[in-house]
Amino acid sequence: MTSSSVITSRDNPLLKELRKLTHDNTAYRKWGRFWVEGDHLCSAALERGWKPTLAVFSESFWPVAPAQYAQAAIKSVVVKDALLREISGLESPAQMGFVLDVPASAPLLPGAPTVILDRVQDAGNVGSILRSAGAFGFKQVLALTGTAALWSPKVLRAGMGAHFGLQLHEGLTLQDLDALQLPLVVTSSHRGEFIQRLRIPMPCAWVLGHEGQGVSEELMGRAAHFVRIGQPGGEESLNVAAAAAICLHASSLCNKS
Repeated sequence: MTSSSVITSRDNPLLKELRKLTHDNTAYRKWGRFWVEGDHLCSAALERGWKPTLAVFSESFWPVAPAQYAQAAIKSVVVKDALLREISGLESPAQMGFVLDVPASAPLLPGAPTVILDRVQDAGNVGSILRSAGAFGFKQVLALTGTAALWSPKVLRAGMGAHFGLQLHEGLTLQDLDALQLPLVVTSSHRGEFIQRLRIPMPCAWVLGHEGQGVSEELMGRAAHFVRIGQPGGEESLNVAAAAAICLHASSLCNKS
């Protein structure tokens, strides 16, 4: 196991930064890095080849921590248990976490299976959609301005590691979508073919809209297909994350046939 330094003061500059990264949804934009905690997210990052800039361990966990966690990081620090609990954003705080660099900007992939988020504002919904995108073979997610911050703590937790296998872009405008060379498929509760009947083109770009207002009229004007999800139970609409899971799964089936 690599050597480490021990932090005992809550006024330590590193701990102040970690508290910001944990409790401020957009702090990662200022610092250029983000915080994940717990075995699941840290393991997911390592499995995808990410290298932490920093590994943080509670004082009680450090002696028994798996060696691969400390060895994977550029630097490791040990923190008093009570101080690490102050950093944590979880009801049951984890005993370790990673600081990772936000990926550098990259060009959009014009032909890759894509999910477009149009002002989806709930962090849990956004994270769940990222998780479905990763599960069903989509490669990139494009978040238009007004969408919840993709690397915020709540989105990271809801994404359950999906971030590490996707190319993510945020703060985009409609003009940025001009780079895509894909048909846009728009979800709607009242317009278009039922998904059970539509042969979904693959690859494509699924457009998922604001929880209340749906997809903007401007973006609807770019759509090649409109899709509805049949609801024989009589509900008016589905939660956007639930609708995304159904639609992306349907696309994955079309891609196999």
